[in-house]
Amino acid sequence: QVQLVESGGGLVQAGGSLRLSCAASGRTFTNYVMAWFRQAPGKERDFVAGIRWTGGTTYTAASVKGRFTISRDNAKNTVYLQMNSLKPEDTAVYYCAADRVLSNLYATGSYGVWGQGTQVTVSS
Repeated sequence: QVQLVESGGGLVQAGGSLRLSCAASGRTFTNYVMAWFRQAPGKERDFVAGIRWTGGTTYTAASVKGRFTISRDNAKNTVYLQMNSLKPEDTAVYYCAADRVLSNLYATGSYGVWGQGTQVTVSS
């Protein structure tokens, strides 16, 4: 059974940085897409960034492009989200997700495995 455990969230001032980690276990992730989503209070869960485990192709939402970077460490089965120049509007619970996505990797419904989430709060 695939398990995802996020860590690295916290409180940071605007302009600061955080790095989120998602440790994956339970299987090999060949042909999987690993992604980060976020959900602010009262809002829908939105795609932030994704990476193909095989090949390493990355995808980034326009709202965070140039500030957030997704990467992976195959040896550690871990995916990272480096977040720089954080803004108060980045405040949300950040979730890691994984699946063999064949169609729309930007949609929450394409992912069958989710982590428990980690809170990121950016103060102004």
